[in-house]
Amino acid sequence: MCPRPELARAALCRLHPLLGIFAGADVRRARPWGSDRPPLCRGPAPAVPAACTWDREKEAPGAGQEPSRITWWWCPRPASSPIPGLLSTRRGWRCRPSPCCWQRGSCTRSYVPWNYHEMLPGVYDFTGNRDVEAFLDLTAELGLLVILRPGPYICAEWEMGGLPAWLLWKPDITLRTSDPAYLAAVDSWLHILLPKIKPHLYQHGGNIISVQVENEYGSYYACDHGYLWHLLGSFRALLGSEVLLFTTDSTWEEELRCGTLQGLYATVDFGPGSNVTEAFGAQRRMEPKGPLVNSEYYTGWLDYWGEAHASTSAAWVAQGLEDMLQLGASVNMYMFHGGTNFAYWSGADYKDQYKPVTTSYDYDAPLSEAGDPTEKLFAIRMVISKFQPLPVGPMPPATPKYAYGWVALRKYADLLDVLDVLCPSGPILSQFPLPFEALKQAHGFVVYHTQLPWDVPDPATLAAPPHSICDRGYVMLQKEYQGTLERDGQTTLHVTGRAGDTLDILLENMGRISFGANTSDFKGLLGNLSLNSRPLSNWLIYPLAIDTAVQQGWPHAALPESSSGGRVGPAFYTGTFETPGIAWDTFVKFPGWSKGLLWINGFNLGRYWTRRGPQQTLFVPGSVLHVGRPNNITVLELEGAPPTPLLLFLDRPLFNRTLGRSTSARE
Repeated sequence: MCPRPELARAALCRLHPLLGIFAGADVRRARPWGSDRPPLCRGPAPAVPAACTWDREKEAPGAGQEPSRITWWWCPRPASSPIPGLLSTRRGWRCRPSPCCWQRGSCTRSYVPWNYHEMLPGVYDFTGNRDVEAFLDLTAELGLLVILRPGPYICAEWEMGGLPAWLLWKPDITLRTSDPAYLAAVDSWLHILLPKIKPHLYQHGGNIISVQVENEYGSYYACDHGYLWHLLGSFRALLGSEVLLFTTDSTWEEELRCGTLQGLYATVDFGPGSNVTEAFGAQRRMEPKGPLVNSEYYTGWLDYWGEAHASTSAAWVAQGLEDMLQLGASVNMYMFHGGTNFAYWSGADYKDQYKPVTTSYDYDAPLSEAGDPTEKLFAIRMVISKFQPLPVGPMPPATPKYAYGWVALRKYADLLDVLDVLCPSGPILSQFPLPFEALKQAHGFVVYHTQLPWDVPDPATLAAPPHSICDRGYVMLQKEYQGTLERDGQTTLHVTGRAGDTLDILLENMGRISFGANTSDFKGLLGNLSLNSRPLSNWLIYPLAIDTAVQQGWPHAALPESSSGGRVGPAFYTGTFETPGIAWDTFVKFPGWSKGLLWINGFNLGRYWTRRGPQQTLFVPGSVLHVGRPNNITVLELEGAPPTPLLLFLDRPLFNRTLGRSTSARE
């Protein structure tokens, strides 16, 4: 439950855990689904207008002309704002500060990630956290209009941009093009999704006022207009001729040329500091008439592992927003609410090198990862107040946090000692390594096991071919950790041993590329390892189902393992703690730990990487915690735990400056 009634009243239009919303708040902890639903704010709830029209022939109002009309459907609505979708639990859709409480009648924009709903071909999941229609019903109840982004590609710094990894089971597939294999998969998905969406369209009495087709397609190398025509035909056939379909691209002429199509209204995206007149001039060259629309106005930026925490000036963001509203433009703020890439859902960019995104998607947004108002929120609210009245009543307070303090853990087992639990079907024998996709393993980890074929009395070079470690390989010889091989980083180690000694490499998928030249990002050991330039062979390959085991109660429900006292290399640690009668949001810090994952009560909270930063804490939504019984903690540490394994639960996040890279066992 929401911890206090006033927070429930301030509840949010939190988004679908995989819907990147644009107007309100994020999804984290919320009232139980089906519980009583109090009003969001003091005063009457905003009502969806009885008539909402869009006129492509009408030009946007100029400065001083009908300044309250700042959405592109010519409804009496203000700018829309995004929230971090895809990043929460269904219980958290409600308990966040509502956009309705800072602007009258909000519009939210939401993603639907294909890979979250069809994790295996033809197997669809729209239950629980994945219930798109329940989310849309909630937005309607809260008086929100919706701009929907169903893809099939969404980017959002989400794993593979929302495309399912099983598409890569066909190695020669060409994604986001007219490739028949790709189009067949897209068509099957759209024929499942869009009929669920159609009853929620504005034209059918719902609250979806527009639908985006693809996303920033102009930035993709293919520039395949045949593909866009195919999508346009599918959307029209399944949604009808009346719904407004649009595209989003940068202001670069070439990207607009490749990403737009007659029949799809072209919008642009840009951040603060841009020349607003020039940016909208680029849109005008594609759309001589119709509203000016910045469909992604960047209020902050994402974080990459190993780089500084992103920060954008509140004054800068507010000024850019005011400049656009003075022109009568429509604005969607991305992001309005920060979020969390739980489990393995964070993606990666490719900009000259592979750049994985952090677990936190705080984004330096107006509402933080945990839903707390920031200086930026109040600056934006002040700008909005210049163009239309704000709702009466106080702003919702920050959600309460609790510092549960120190929790002691103990080592349960080395990962290599529990392969029978983590891979119950047993290994796959192969002469050479196989990628994740050939193993039908979408996320997580795979162990590659072989033996040294000859004695190595003097240090020999264990080497991986260029671009073959995707993304990190933790090397063990005779179950002793030797170091880490890394994509675009260290690809050699020096080892010694005897013929027959076991060699194991634990390969970690850090997230498939979600934005860049090519989203066909295969994972695992993509080339054969060599020892002093002689290839190794005869591999036993173990696809690990760690989450399945943890969700079934392992290791807490299992008999204790006899574990060595070593602290380096991949190993599991366990512990428990109890809450003092409350289950509030919290943040967990990993003092002295290196890199790994955390589960609490079977819920995968994502990756930590304290050695590399910038993120130093993981967000723990109160909705995953128990009251009145122990909370089970499971940690998979990949490189090295501290001498005394402790976790520290805080009431605030910590973002450190970037820490140096270290991959050797001694470090």
